[in-house]
Amino acid sequence: MNVLKRLFLFLLFLSSTTLSLWADRIVWYNVENLFDVRHDSLKNDFDFLPEGSYHWTPWRYWRKLDNVSRVIAAVAEQDGWLILVGMCEIENDTVLRDLTLRSPLRAAKYQYVHHEGPDLRGVDCCLLYQPSHFCLLGSEAIRIPSAEQGLRPTRDILHVWGRMVRTDSMLHVFVLHFPSRAGGNKASTENRMLAAQTLCQELDKLQGQRILVMGDFNAEPKDPIFQPILQRLVSLIPQRRKELKKAQGSYFYQGLWGYIDHMLISPSMQSCCEKRVHVGKFPFLLTEKGTPWRTFQGPAYKGGFSDHLPLYVDVW
Repeated sequence: MNVLKRLFLFLLFLSSTTLSLWADRIVWYNVENLFDVRHDSLKNDFDFLPEGSYHWTPWRYWRKLDNVSRVIAAVAEQDGWLILVGMCEIENDTVLRDLTLRSPLRAAKYQYVHHEGPDLRGVDCCLLYQPSHFCLLGSEAIRIPSAEQGLRPTRDILHVWGRMVRTDSMLHVFVLHFPSRAGGNKASTENRMLAAQTLCQELDKLQGQRILVMGDFNAEPKDPIFQPILQRLVSLIPQRRKELKKAQGSYFYQGLWGYIDHMLISPSMQSCCEKRVHVGKFPFLLTEKGTPWRTFQGPAYKGGFSDHLPLYVDVW
């Protein structure tokens, strides 16, 4: 092996090592109904009260917070805390304050962004961030005009922007939870399409910017709602037929695995981001059958983590 070839291999090894040292991890997680135990007079949260159908007691609430903390710590591994954590099915500011200040996650010293939305049950999206890695510059709640169209009010899209400290580069983050597929009716499909159109209108305002979108879209990769979105963003979820035939995904429903959770990036981020997400299929998140260990199965308390598995990706 000549000297130039040796030098090339050494530089290649050095560059890959440097990239791994500088990699930052981002996670998306639908935490499945993180409610507090007090009634909000403006929300339909009666099921999640001690006397409600789910018998949501303080003990169960604090166990849920511990479980969410454990998942975030597991995804972070030994490389330091995650710089960004997008979540949905969060009831309010109270649960976020308890999660970041009064649960085992307090060691991470996360700050968070959250806006109250119009969802009838009261669940919203949020973003946890590490101030030492992400300098928050602003946020907004983007309303989906569902009620104006005669549809059920749905969760706002959370838009957060700031600077990545290590690279001094601007990043726009969208965290979302599109309308449910419950019932499979035409109205729910129209509502998700309306949400996708609303997202695309916001993306068009940010052409050329670095953008990360993560959320529960309640739609598989080949769903029509992704046609306009994929004209603007690059999906980090498997798209090819051969890949999708594998028993994989973040959600298990009616005996089948699938992807309804998604992470997407702008083309300008492709050079600094992994091409595919990872699914946090940790053994402690699964039942003996290998399916997500849920908090509830119907009204029956199972004591698990969530009906979804987390998605994560490394950026550098």
